[in-house]
Amino acid sequence: MIDATTSLPEFFDPAVIEDPFDWYREALARGPVARIAGGTVQMVLSHALVSEAAGRPQDFSSDFGALMRGNQVADPEIAAIEAEGWPTVDTMLTADPPRHTRFRKLVNLAFSMPRVNALEGSIRQIVDGLIDTMLERGTVEFVHDFAVPLPVAVIAGQIGMENDVALVKRWSDAFADRLGGMASREREVEATRLIVEYQHFAKAQIDARRRDGRGGQRGPDDLLSAIVNARSEGEAPLDDAEIMSVLQQLMVAGNETTTSTLAGGLLLLIRHPDQLAKVRANPALIPNMVEEMLRLLSPVGGLWRIATRDTELGGVPVTRGEMLMLRFAAANRDPAVFPDPDHFDVERKNARVHLAFGRGIHMCVGNMLARKELAVAFERLLARCDRFELPAGANDFAHVPNKLLRGLAALHVRAVPKA
Repeated sequence: MIDATTSLPEFFDPAVIEDPFDWYREALARGPVARIAGGTVQMVLSHALVSEAAGRPQDFSSDFGALMRGNQVADPEIAAIEAEGWPTVDTMLTADPPRHTRFRKLVNLAFSMPRVNALEGSIRQIVDGLIDTMLERGTVEFVHDFAVPLPVAVIAGQIGMENDVALVKRWSDAFADRLGGMASREREVEATRLIVEYQHFAKAQIDARRRDGRGGQRGPDDLLSAIVNARSEGEAPLDDAEIMSVLQQLMVAGNETTTSTLAGGLLLLIRHPDQLAKVRANPALIPNMVEEMLRLLSPVGGLWRIATRDTELGGVPVTRGEMLMLRFAAANRDPAVFPDPDHFDVERKNARVHLAFGRGIHMCVGNMLARKELAVAFERLLARCDRFELPAGANDFAHVPNKLLRGLAALHVRAVPKA
């Protein structure tokens, strides 16, 4: 193990968070695990060890909900706001078996492949509407005008808010900022108010779905209804607070992953015209291109684990209670798995073994929906746009500050329609 506290810049320095790839490269060259944050955290870097740690929930716990909430619990103003809502429940992302098993089993019933496939028509309709607007304007801010509205509109339609996409986005941003660990106290307070607002909306929607079910009426055939009505033999149905927390995690994971990959992926295509030409010549490459984008961009850069006992990982001692960061973004550029790992290759044979959606029992439950949204979006963008240009001087290519998530803050693009 390397001690990055003396040999490398502090990883959580904002400059490193903005552009971490040189740090990953140097750290991986020295070893598969690095000690960071003043020696208090072990960051797991290699593909093999990240995969191993993710597959050992009995040793490396995902019950880090309190860690995510940080100082919020001790802040009386935030605590008073939270008291107006429902307690946040550690569900899929921040739960261990057997509690995690129950949540995952019930949510998997709602997030089936047939349900995702049934959404393709509405996804295509949303995408084409967004492209219409892009082509009418010519130059757009792609994050705001396309990458954000697509996944938010999809999830909004699945929770009864298809007419208020902007509010769903504000809620999703609030969830992400509470997760990311870099928000100011003022933003923490604002985000808490938004989360409580979301909870009261969700409660009304949950009650309506339950009334429909008890009355024998056929309510909306959407994701929220499927979660409310999910039943599995031997498992209690989800209660209100659990459903709210599950939806909250799905909104962050689904929106952030798709938004960041859409914007970052389009920039990759613009910067690599040879790869864009390959996909235009052979659209069957689009699914693999999406996997390669997910590998390189790693929109969820990493997640926490906490050691449940004294153990080891790859020969490195780990003490009970010690914090680990499984850094998916570093593992996705591990040269032991991905030759020439910093190169964007739409034909990469093993692109799909990336860890952008995690690994093991905590692999992102919405990965099928994210993949569907990305594939449809890039298929339609390439079918309808002749080329994409970056207006001179319009972009700084900065990313939203966040310790766990990574995505462009803005991307100004000129879209030229096909003749």
